[in-house]
Amino acid sequence: MKKITDIKWLHSTVDAFDSFLRVPNTVTASGVHARDCNDLKRIMIIVVIALVPAALFGMFNVGYQHFLYSGQAAGFWQMFWYGFLKVLPLFLVSYITGLAIEFGSAQIRGHEVNEGYLVSGFIIPLIVPVDVPLWILALSVVFAVIIGKEIFGGTGMNIWNPALLARAFLFFAYPSKMSGDQVWVAGMSQMDGISGATPLAQAAACEPFQFSNWDMFAGFIPGAVGETSVIAILLGAVILLWTGVASWKVMFSSILGALIIGFICNAAGPEGSFAANVPAWQHLIMGGFMFGTVFMATDPVTGAQTEGGKWIYGFLIGALTIIIRVFNAGYPEGMMLAILLMNTFAPLIDHCVISRNIKKRIARTNQTK
Repeated sequence: MKKITDIKWLHSTVDAFDSFLRVPNTVTASGVHARDCNDLKRIMIIVVIALVPAALFGMFNVGYQHFLYSGQAAGFWQMFWYGFLKVLPLFLVSYITGLAIEFGSAQIRGHEVNEGYLVSGFIIPLIVPVDVPLWILALSVVFAVIIGKEIFGGTGMNIWNPALLARAFLFFAYPSKMSGDQVWVAGMSQMDGISGATPLAQAAACEPFQFSNWDMFAGFIPGAVGETSVIAILLGAVILLWTGVASWKVMFSSILGALIIGFICNAAGPEGSFAANVPAWQHLIMGGFMFGTVFMATDPVTGAQTEGGKWIYGFLIGALTIIIRVFNAGYPEGMMLAILLMNTFAPLIDHCVISRNIKKRIARTNQTK
């Protein structure tokens, strides 16, 4: 009887399912190798687990916002179930489209299928509006996977975060689906008199907040599916830091950069302006700042690799986010562009850090002679 593993033209696909479902019995046979229990699959699964709290709360919040703005009474499970049914198609489209390209690319090249898209496919539905048309979401995933990963050689070779590229494509190609007041509340876009404006949009327009600081911290506000609850995001951060998957230096320096620039804007901004009205600390609980800091700025592939570079990289992400928010009225979010920009300059940051260390060692050596 012919074994399935003998089907050579499906080798990449068979190997992918085999590796995903169990631990293969293959080991390195020669040479010196660093052996560790944490392979790519385990790291990716840990990140997905860390994303689960934000995803679950996002599903509940989608239902909560819908029933709140429609004026209907509903219980917890009714809200959650409504949000679950709204968000589930986003995950299905993200994974089916992205994995189809990943598997096809691996088959064409004769390479193994990497687990990198497990995380990207989970993040993309969490950073888009819940009511985005599914065909547009599929297009953004195609762009992100092909342009963001495959043309560079696949997982580990990309220079930009694929999930952010999907959001960037959606923002620039279909701006009406990523901005405005009503698109953030599921089922509300066709109802007159319903406003689902995010707190960040209200702040940029210098309008009074409709939400308390607790609402913004807990996540009971309109926004992208997984970005609203700082509490849920911090739970994910604890998991990433406890397991050593993410760098605390990037997270801390990003927050520090945002606070410093925010305080400068508070002190120097014109009275009544966005810069002066929004306290520096409040930027941390608005928009996608915390989600980007915890889950995307810490991407080990597209971020800085050196320890000193991580401080610079994170600080500039936080600082640029506030600068974009304050000085670009047309795009008050800022986090997406800041991370993509620093993804581009991460290799240069590492080069400068390494060059500086080499010069210091050379100077130290010359002094001892």
